[in-house]
Amino acid sequence: CRQCEKTFSRRSELLVHQRLHTGEKPYKCLDCGKSFTRSSNRNAHQRLHRGDRPHKCGDCGKSFGQSSDLAKHQRLHGGQRPYGCSKCGKSFSWSSCLVPPRRIHLGERPYECGDCGKSFSYSSAFLKHRRIHTGEKPFQCDGCGKSFLESSALSRHRRVHSGESPFRCGECGKSFKQSSTLLTHLRTHSGEKPFQCGDCGKSFVVSSALLRHQRIH
Repeated sequence: CRQCEKTFSRRSELLVHQRLHTGEKPYKCLDCGKSFTRSSNRNAHQRLHRGDRPHKCGDCGKSFGQSSDLAKHQRLHGGQRPYGCSKCGKSFSWSSCLVPPRRIHLGERPYECGDCGKSFSYSSAFLKHRRIHTGEKPFQCDGCGKSFLESSALSRHRRVHSGESPFRCGECGKSFKQSSTLLTHLRTHSGEKPFQCGDCGKSFVVSSALLRHQRIH
């Protein structure tokens, strides 16, 4: 790839990758108009319209269209973070989350916005940023019509209507509406305090507690 110098064994893989730089999404859902860079992603998305979610989580009952999505989801219940960064030691539940920290350590920002020149370490952040310029909010709630920049924001919003709390702690059984809240909660069991004050060395479970503490200094 001439943009980021990433290499591929097949030309077809290169062409799909280049769509991340150009923003091209040629595969469109006939039901809602949402577009995708890959036909396989479009096909998986269309299963949501048909209600086809055959892969069910045994912990919380949430269902998924693809077995790979179920496997990723189940790591949240178990608190599993099998993908570790060799530079800083930080661990992640999904391998895709490991790529951005590596680029941050190396200083790589291959995705540049043509409107403002801002650069990004990974394509998803670049595509989200582009919506600031275009005003696009492609993810709309069926219940109230409110639209969002990101699909994750729509998913969180829908839980307001449904009251669903799909992220369950494997230690105590407590459930949460957001995976980030579950991960914070899991630290109460593990004793992990990843946010450390540079002035006195005191550590905290959440970043907001560290910020409040730093006002003392």
